[in-house]
Amino acid sequence: MSFLSLLTFTLCSLLLTFTPSQAANFEIVNNCPYTVWAASSPGGGRRLDRGQTWNLWVNPGTAMARIWGRTGCNFDGSGRGRCQTGDCTGGLQCTGWGVPPNTLAEFALNQYGNQDFYDISLVDGFNIPMDFFPLNGGCHKISCTADINGQCPNELRTQGGCNNPCTVYKTNEFCCTNGQGTCGPTYFSRFFKDRCHDSYSYPQDDPTSTFTCPAGSNYKVVFCPLGAPHIEMPLNHTSVY
Repeated sequence: MSFLSLLTFTLCSLLLTFTPSQAANFEIVNNCPYTVWAASSPGGGRRLDRGQTWNLWVNPGTAMARIWGRTGCNFDGSGRGRCQTGDCTGGLQCTGWGVPPNTLAEFALNQYGNQDFYDISLVDGFNIPMDFFPLNGGCHKISCTADINGQCPNELRTQGGCNNPCTVYKTNEFCCTNGQGTCGPTYFSRFFKDRCHDSYSYPQDDPTSTFTCPAGSNYKVVFCPLGAPHIEMPLNHTSVY
């Protein structure tokens, strides 16, 4: 084999090694009647008008990852700006995690026993109804489509969403900051759990809220899935980007 042929073969092999076929695809769909600025850690961010989709590829082995929607955003042409809910550093191209309240799709890929772990979490509160599920038909579909913003307890109400109690009260009872087994369900966590049975309602709500699917699965996240309550967003929040 000539040097040029060997070089070509090597480059092709490297390209195949890094193709997204070995990564998981997350199809993020905005079904809301308003613009959602999707965010992902890792992954950045993307503006999604009604009906638009963002296909995000995530490497196997990724852990402590999350996807959420931001609302009431105002970005300039360079992507600099802020959001009413789910705001994060980095502007449109989000870095780090979002500011509560934000409904979270959380996941860890190809972990113990070649399993993916995934959940919807309301531990950071709620802003947008969400479906989160593997496209593998044998795995569980998680839905959180209740009218949580409309029914939110007065103590947790905030513009554009429903806060988690930890954000409001900052005590171990609600934040579980003192470690495993130091807190349990509360009146507020039951409010979330009663409306979204499969979702995390407080930080140690693992047994009823974490699901697994074989590694190598692809996933779909839907903001405002069919059947979710219609939520009007403030008209004074616009974006040029």
